[in-house]
Amino acid sequence: MNCLWGDPTEEKELPLIDAAAQAGCEYFVIDAGWYAEQNEDWSSTVGAWQPSKTRWPHGIRYVLDKIREKGMVPGLWLEPEVAGKHSPLAKKPDSWFFMRHGRRVIKNSRLLLDFRNPEVRSYLNRVVERLVTDYGVGYIKMDYNTDTLEGTSLNSDSPGQGLLEHNRAVLSWLDGLLDRYPELVIENCGSGGGRMDYGMLSHTQLQSCTDQEEYLRLPAIATGASAGVVPSQLAVWSYPRQGADADQASFNMVSAMLLRIHQSGHQARLDAPAAYQVKEGIRVYKEIIREHIPDAVPFYPLGMPNVTNAMKPIALGIRSPKRSFLAVWRIDGDAEVRLRATKPAEIIYPTDLEITIRQTGEECVVVFPRPRMGCVLSQ
Repeated sequence: MNCLWGDPTEEKELPLIDAAAQAGCEYFVIDAGWYAEQNEDWSSTVGAWQPSKTRWPHGIRYVLDKIREKGMVPGLWLEPEVAGKHSPLAKKPDSWFFMRHGRRVIKNSRLLLDFRNPEVRSYLNRVVERLVTDYGVGYIKMDYNTDTLEGTSLNSDSPGQGLLEHNRAVLSWLDGLLDRYPELVIENCGSGGGRMDYGMLSHTQLQSCTDQEEYLRLPAIATGASAGVVPSQLAVWSYPRQGADADQASFNMVSAMLLRIHQSGHQARLDAPAAYQVKEGIRVYKEIIREHIPDAVPFYPLGMPNVTNAMKPIALGIRSPKRSFLAVWRIDGDAEVRLRATKPAEIIYPTDLEITIRQTGEECVVVFPRPRMGCVLSQ
């Protein structure tokens, strides 16, 4: 759940776990901060990867077991390539870290670990082994909230050479993890898409494309990102906030339903109409759409969107050998959205918010009764 922003606790997570299970979620991931004591800066102390005692009075395994009891796979956030400058790892020798001009590189209060060093890889292998074997973690949200700057000059002819060798070592390390734990899912988060490339995605299962919370911007972002990442690997947050109505909740769902749904928002605090839209969106996704996504390719009935222009509608399509789907959004523009459609289309989500459709020759017209609505069509 990406709605606690680095401040997870047992008390906060348990109602979210219940709500996620009721909505039909299959994985539940505890985000950043699970290892930091309360009132501790989780960013500058990251690296030891031991669960906090103050956040988990019954131990973190108690909460992870609750996730499993609800039929979901537990996950944890991890940022393995860095060590906070106040982390115990900071006492390690310089050979563990990126170096420039004889000094350690520090970015965002973090030291950058050098994966060319076998001791670094061995240490992180033990960390992942503990998470998977002892804690039963089946999903790792692998983040990277910094950048490598110009690289490392230690044991290399140039910083660029050091960076390239480090990157190759990271990819090799990822392959080793998946060889040992073939059921483990590794998400390439990369600070909300900062390292969204097929160097990483050929070694991990999915990509988080953004941490954007403003839900009206997500259709344009998701549509644009789909040109660079296949639908089966592109994960998009659905962020219905506390107080969201049915229109807002369904709009959020539509933004993710043709890709990989990353469900967030404070599910336990949603009003009944919004909670219903989340549950129904996940049901439609699982029962109707998901089986087609692995073979689907995206298409763009209205071209590429302009995230700064709320008056123009947005449409994203995916086409598999057996079926096509269209996500259509009206933000602040006209009520009618016209699409070229040679096949008849039907609305499969949401079906209870007065959105209508009519077919005129080779044109499909979607009529939204209110601004800021979205829907999914099937052909």
